[in-house]
Amino acid sequence: MLQIQCSGTPFEIGHHHGSAAKELIERCIAFYTTLFQDSAKLTWSQVRDVATREFEPRIRTNWPAYYEEMRGIAAGAGKQVSDIIALNVRTEITFGLFSDGCTALSWREGEASFLAQNWDWMRQQKENLVILTIEQAGKPTIKTVAEAGMLAKIGLNSSGVGVCLNAIRAKGMYPSRLPCHLGLRMVLESESRDEAIAKLEGFGIASSCHMLVADRTGGIGVEWSHIDVAKLAMNDANQVFHSNHFLLPHTGVTETVWLEDSRVRIKRVEELCSKLEGTLCLRSVQSIFTDESNYPYSICRAQEQGNHSETLFNIVMDLTNSAAKVIEGRPTEPEAFYELSF
Repeated sequence: MLQIQCSGTPFEIGHHHGSAAKELIERCIAFYTTLFQDSAKLTWSQVRDVATREFEPRIRTNWPAYYEEMRGIAAGAGKQVSDIIALNVRTEITFGLFSDGCTALSWREGEASFLAQNWDWMRQQKENLVILTIEQAGKPTIKTVAEAGMLAKIGLNSSGVGVCLNAIRAKGMYPSRLPCHLGLRMVLESESRDEAIAKLEGFGIASSCHMLVADRTGGIGVEWSHIDVAKLAMNDANQVFHSNHFLLPHTGVTETVWLEDSRVRIKRVEELCSKLEGTLCLRSVQSIFTDESNYPYSICRAQEQGNHSETLFNIVMDLTNSAAKVIEGRPTEPEAFYELSF
């Protein structure tokens, strides 16, 4: 993965990102152009129009630093701001139609606090992933694995706060709320889990998704729809598990569980954790995500036999020590390893 160091003003941070990842951002736009056309019958021009009409004024007014960073990305990559906004609100534009899935867990034992997931999506998007390091005055330093052109996705910060993402397919979108991927960035700018969740609840999230937010004290699952939020506390073993369907009730929300294996994966990850022996450590958590039970629809997912996505990377975050290890590719077939630390 391309590793990019960004610092300075929001525009400068974006410009570093856009300049370094220019080719990847071009490929990202091409990837989503095809996907929007095939899945939603929208041209990229139509997608940009929605981004400009529904989201740009609200982002510019309510979260001006994020707007400036997207403007910087566009300038660095030689794109229009609407291209970059469209990438960052792609979940909202299609109401969660794109079925990027994953399995995630938070686990606290003694002084150890781990947050981990496999991120599953179409194989061709793997070449467009980047590892961003973002340094901002007055805020924690961020390290996030993201799709090129996006402000954040999955990662942690120098204060030991981390976030994972699970896609949820449920109808409805409320554009005056914070787009999902901007919400992930907001978590990573927080000094604690509780601060992050309080900030998100102040804005609400524009579309359905699940964010697993954790710090040294453990994790909380935060299930969002476009109209409400429900929080999943740690179980008796100080664990939280999630996959790609709502685990809590959301009145008035219609969900489509498009990945039937989502139910299988969450049961499987809980089972694997219950059988884990010895002291909890990064390596033992990592081993859970190599599981291929119910292949290819497994925790370690493969894009074959009619399955349209596979595990593109695994990340295990040690939030007690503000460090993480990333495996590029399926954990059973690793292509590269990265260590994230501050």
